Amino acid sequence: MPNERTPDLRLFFDILQTLDRINAPYMIIGAFAAAIYGNTRTTYDIDIVVDLNERHIAGLVAAYPSPRYYADPEQMRNSIRMGISFNIIDGKMGDKADLTPLTRDSRYRGAFRHRVRQAIDLPDGAPFEAWCARPEDVIIGKLMAWEESRSSKHEIDIYGMMLAHYMRVLLNTGAPFDEGYVTAQAKRLGEDVFEFWATINEAARQEIDRSRPSDGQTAR
Repeated sequence: MPNERTPDLRLFFDILQTLDRINAPYMIIGAFAAAIYGNTRTTYDIDIVVDLNERHIAGLVAAYPSPRYYADPEQMRNSIRMGISFNIIDGKMGDKADLTPLTRDSRYRGAFRHRVRQAIDLPDGAPFEAWCARPEDVIIGKLMAWEESRSSKHEIDIYGMMLAHYMRVLLNTGAPFDEGYVTAQAKRLGEDVFEFWATINEAARQEIDRSRPSDGQTAR
């Protein structure tokens, strides 16, 4: 069986660093955010929510000039007004990054207010920090996406994140995680979403419990 190809995220990483440089507010969500918090599913893009003004638009256009790049300021303005995604394209490499305006969904705003800085390790360079939704909001976003699509990838992402969380708790290296907040939001999304979340959370907890050393044994 051929090996799964390694995703090329260089354009996305470059855009994140550009957004920081021009002081444009942004937040990573979705599968890549889940990977930052411990999930291991391979993803081929980075979901970026942005809150742009005219100065930020001008900065992006200057950073990605034609003819190599496609970064249309009018498309950016229209996307902000209409609440739809826009893209930046690297014509030389054939890569495309989609960016989502904060105006697309009012539910982004709460997560945007609580975004945090997280380290990202580059495969061939020094790590850098970027703005990311906190883990609770990444999971809530995944629950909303599952409610719409019922895709198993959201279950995989949430389970991976919770496994990583409970392993950090077991090793006493865990950062604060507001499980009650996630549970309350899951209940607001509906009984089926709440049951979906509760089942995944309990499965991850039990998996970590099984990894604990038995009485009289020493963890290896």
